[in-house]
Amino acid sequence: MAEKKIKVEVLAFEKKLVPSDGYMYGTHWDKRDNITPLELREKSVRGTISNRLKAAVKNDPAKLNTEVEKPNLQTVDYCTLGQEQDTLKLQFTLKVLGGIESPSACNNSSFTQTYKTSVRNYIQREGFKELAKRYAINIANARFLWRNRVGVERIDVEVNPLNKNKEKSWTFEADQISTKSFDIENDQVNSLANHIATVLSSEDDFLLLEINCFAKIGKAQEVYPSEELVLDKGNSKSKKSRILYSVDGIAAMHSQKLGNALRTIDTWYPDFDNPEKSAGPIAVEPYGAVTNLGTAYRTPKDKQDFYTLFDKFAWGETLNRIEDEHFVMSVLVRGGVFGESDK
Repeated sequence: MAEKKIKVEVLAFEKKLVPSDGYMYGTHWDKRDNITPLELREKSVRGTISNRLKAAVKNDPAKLNTEVEKPNLQTVDYCTLGQEQDTLKLQFTLKVLGGIESPSACNNSSFTQTYKTSVRNYIQREGFKELAKRYAINIANARFLWRNRVGVERIDVEVNPLNKNKEKSWTFEADQISTKSFDIENDQVNSLANHIATVLSSEDDFLLLEINCFAKIGKAQEVYPSEELVLDKGNSKSKKSRILYSVDGIAAMHSQKLGNALRTIDTWYPDFDNPEKSAGPIAVEPYGAVTNLGTAYRTPKDKQDFYTLFDKFAWGETLNRIEDEHFVMSVLVRGGVFGESDK
């Protein structure tokens, strides 16, 4: 094992799963060739005052009546299927890249050598089979639909390779594949996973997939593109309170949101098997952060965060569990800047 003498101040890895934005179309379940791009629309609504009130207001009926009489005017973006459409089509591409043995930037040659040795050993033993299967399952079960997956009658996912000389394609009944477990056996999933694993294990190969998802959600029902984060909302009441994402007039989902769904494979964190604390599978993050729950499921205190495990793994030490190696490699597939500060 190499002795760690110098901090690795410059260290970065390029992501190996690269989704495009997802584009949304409306169609009919039985006439899928007839699609129309979905456009965002605006509507202005008068809402009610429903936030928590100060004690002086909520304990005084007169003041409460005055408060609820105030108009809560809002202008929002929204998006729906057409009146004769019952199916959402979401389309995006996914590029899978090899070359995980080599950091995109590193200023420590000793680290680079021990890191490469550790990764090669992992590839020889595991061949990315476990990670690739989980990525394939998240494609097959249409986890990337997010809120659009709730209350859906049927979901089909079609996966087509766009590489030259790649003719194999895959079709999945996504509503029949669980989003809560990766312990499934499916020939189509295994086939797709094998292709992904082969590329991730390679030095410079790539796989480009086109993913078409059809979700039968009901005639004229609302669909949910990504919501934009507006940092400067100002004080103007005329500004929209909800701004949705679109590209060239087509309602869309952020590539980051699709990528987050695809890497929701971490079931190796300490509280996963604890019914009271588990969040189910979570997205691969260095500290296991789940922002909507305000919780970090992998803490340095428990020595289960990425940096604690990675520093051992990359410098040639043996980790206690193969699940820890899976987690470390999945963060590297995610990519990021992992250098140590010199302060």
